[in-house]
Amino acid sequence: MTRDSEDPNADEQYHLEVGPDDVADTVLLPGNPERLEKIVAFWDDHEIRGHHREYRTATGSYEGTPVSVTSTGIGSPSAAIAVEELARIGVDTFLRVGSCGAIQPDMAVGDLVITTGAVRQEGTSDEYVREDYPAAADGEVVSALVAAAERLGYDYHTGVTMSSDSFYAGQGRPGFDGFEAAGSDALVDELKAANVKNIEMEASAILTLANLYGLRAGAVCTVYANRETGAFRTEGESRAAETATLATHLLAKMDAVKREAGVDRWHAGLSLE
Repeated sequence: MTRDSEDPNADEQYHLEVGPDDVADTVLLPGNPERLEKIVAFWDDHEIRGHHREYRTATGSYEGTPVSVTSTGIGSPSAAIAVEELARIGVDTFLRVGSCGAIQPDMAVGDLVITTGAVRQEGTSDEYVREDYPAAADGEVVSALVAAAERLGYDYHTGVTMSSDSFYAGQGRPGFDGFEAAGSDALVDELKAANVKNIEMEASAILTLANLYGLRAGAVCTVYANRETGAFRTEGESRAAETATLATHLLAKMDAVKREAGVDRWHAGLSLE
């Protein structure tokens, strides 16, 4: 039994310091708190609703659609806290917005990667469910992200992401003074052979928790580096933000079409026009 002293607040959340009236039903989840300003730049309006530790939250609207953003900091442990506390105050849709390293040779710096599922090479989701439970993106969220990227004319790739708990050893990079973790020299090649598209640090935990709780989640990341070609540039950061913002609006339109059609899931036979 959970003791009262450990029971999360039903209103203002302990880590995020926001309550039910502070957020929309859909929340974008960047890692870097500084990315918040770049996301809200695409919105029609916004207001800062909370700032505690790595968690910055703003709420506003885009084309009449309410939308929020909460930064999560680096890694799955803090991202899972954000999902937990946002779910507790009524959020039902999560879109990770970030950057990543690509591992397929045809992926250029600045391209987008829209995650369809994720390899759970992080320990946070293991605390929730058995290790062979899939980290799958919601089909409606994937469809909305693809439609948004198409409408904006951005180059994108869809496929499986690997989420790691470590930026260095866990992603096959050398640690301090050239340290190499066991198997790190073969990691990227193994993932590439399995047609994994990219590596980042939060998606699999976000997707796993959303599935466990019956919520929607997806992820879109801008490629900063290609581990196969050696290219690295912090370029195109705003593309993921703009794509996720438009996708939020498209998801709202999907939901309206579902209500009118009397169905539970949006599908390709339903129009967004």
